[in-house]
Amino acid sequence: MEVVDLAIVGAGPAGSTCAAFAARAGLRVVVIEREKFPREKVCGDCLNPSCWPVLRRLEIAERVRALPHGQLEAVEFIAIGGAKLHVDLPRGENSEIAVKRSLFDELLLNRARECGAQVREETIVSAIEKERWGDWKIDIVHDVVRAKVVVAADGRNSTIARLRNLLPKPQRERVALQSHIPLPNGFGNRVVLQFLPQGYSGQAPVNHGELNVCLVGKPGSIGDLKMWAEKYFGVSPWHPWRTITPLTRAPITPAHDNLFFIGDAARVVEPFTGEGIYYALRSGELAANAIVDLLHAQDRQSTLRAFSNAHAQMYRGRLWINQLARAAVLSPRIASMFVHAAKVQPTVLRLLTSKIVDTP
Repeated sequence: MEVVDLAIVGAGPAGSTCAAFAARAGLRVVVIEREKFPREKVCGDCLNPSCWPVLRRLEIAERVRALPHGQLEAVEFIAIGGAKLHVDLPRGENSEIAVKRSLFDELLLNRARECGAQVREETIVSAIEKERWGDWKIDIVHDVVRAKVVVAADGRNSTIARLRNLLPKPQRERVALQSHIPLPNGFGNRVVLQFLPQGYSGQAPVNHGELNVCLVGKPGSIGDLKMWAEKYFGVSPWHPWRTITPLTRAPITPAHDNLFFIGDAARVVEPFTGEGIYYALRSGELAANAIVDLLHAQDRQSTLRAFSNAHAQMYRGRLWINQLARAAVLSPRIASMFVHAAKVQPTVLRLLTSKIVDTP
């Protein structure tokens, strides 16, 4: 049996960031992860400019820049029929990049280790319950972890939320597919958001030789989207795709009784926006700061209230973009008309882009 201050379930960007900040503050931290790193994830692989302040506070910004990556200097919206709208992205130290999750997530997890967190990979949580004296008892394979605080950072289908009867009913109206393919000649330093009759595709170069391709559509249109990718990119019919669903579910309250939800475990955002990694990093940092205060006898209610308010503030003024992205899949032809209109008056799409890439 292991006894710690903080147990974090999930070693993605949210969990590893929380672990690094908490361990650096002197807490005994264990990270429980069901997979073995490095591993890929269904993701657009984009780090928008909002990520850099958190990465600098983690003291790994330059290490991230040293990873193989694609520099993203513009976003190009492509309507059904081929009409295009080009919007420039920020340059310099707060530029947007795309980097494989296998590389990025492993770097973050190693940073958590450097800060003093213990990591248990290939470990599955089978039960979690509150003990009489207030600590959490977490059952894992052939062992038990006891922790004063638990953080669920285990994604949109959170095991912790399910075990605590907190997981909302999913909406399986859309599915996402993702893969890496050879980078087409002349693709350029851009991210592409392409509307299709069946949904949309997001594309971004992750290094000098590979392109991240995401396909998002209704369950019944996934076969057609794969056929489109085969034709458009020359992808083999046997090419492997990673998949994830749901893309939408109701959010979970982020702060409970010594139980926190962060990243996609708390709120799922649309892949269209490319903001998911920022929300993971920032919510992990916010949770770590709150937990340090809780365990150092700060006022419990004011600490939890401050964390919940800061967590909500991350999303304030941005969630309309998620609704727009959802509508783009459910009604892609209307979204394409929006691109056509924006070619005449581009203010709205420029506002959308600037809102996503704005550095807090």
